[in-house]
Amino acid sequence: MGFGSLKRYLVILPPFIWLGLFFLIPFFVVLQVSLSDPALTRPPFTSIFNWNGWWPTEFTGDLENYAFLWSDDLYWRSYLNSLKIAAIGSLVCLVIGYPIAYVIARANARMRNTLLLLVILPFWTSSLLRVYALIGMYSPNGFINSSLSWLGLIDEPLQLMQTDFAVYSGIVLTYLPLMILPLYSTLEKLNTDYMEAASDLGASPLATFWQITLPLSMTGIVAGSLLVFIPSVGEFVIPALLGGPDQLMIGKTLWTEFFNNRDWPVASSVAMVMLAFLVIPMMFLRNTQGAREA
Repeated sequence: MGFGSLKRYLVILPPFIWLGLFFLIPFFVVLQVSLSDPALTRPPFTSIFNWNGWWPTEFTGDLENYAFLWSDDLYWRSYLNSLKIAAIGSLVCLVIGYPIAYVIARANARMRNTLLLLVILPFWTSSLLRVYALIGMYSPNGFINSSLSWLGLIDEPLQLMQTDFAVYSGIVLTYLPLMILPLYSTLEKLNTDYMEAASDLGASPLATFWQITLPLSMTGIVAGSLLVFIPSVGEFVIPALLGGPDQLMIGKTLWTEFFNNRDWPVASSVAMVMLAFLVIPMMFLRNTQGAREA
């Protein structure tokens, strides 16, 4: 092994150690708990092995928790509702974020830095504070209802809290910058010669956008959509504070199983299935993009 190869391995070693400590080990712990049975002990689950000193002698785990998830429609409705809310939230972020990213990418250098600062600025405050700001706006005595009542447009407060609209707006407010930044990075690198050539050939601005700009920015669209969709699926704070008591999302279901029911094996099974929902499409998308590039 040459010195150059050794330096390369030394560079990539810390990320692998980090992933091993904080992803792989917790992953296998959760997998082990999902194969165990609940118990009135601490921790509240049984071991999946019979031990002879330091050595396991018999595997006693089973798939009963996964079968329970399959048989109870509560969990499937939670998964489907989470996927629906995350997909719609990602689409709204894309519709709002694409024009913003396009304007920033086409602005002059001085204005571009200012606009980027305004996009990043929400990250300087806690997302929890931003959600509470929405509560202040949407509550019956909040800014929106008070303003509409003062203008004489409504006689009774609108029901804005504990609705799907409140949850979607919370997701957009929290994750919109994660959509804008990848889109900006892609649009800023586009070769404007293609757009100029299309214009010289008589294409309208709308046709140029649909046939050239949009396809060339698909990488940023996919990256931004994944950055918004993945954390939205497991979101807990936004549906808990802005959604109704019957708002089913998998993050809330996980919290209930862990802390209210103290059924760690079922909760771990819920987490593993949610991980499969997210990882499998990402792997498929990655393989598809790799095949397309090849």
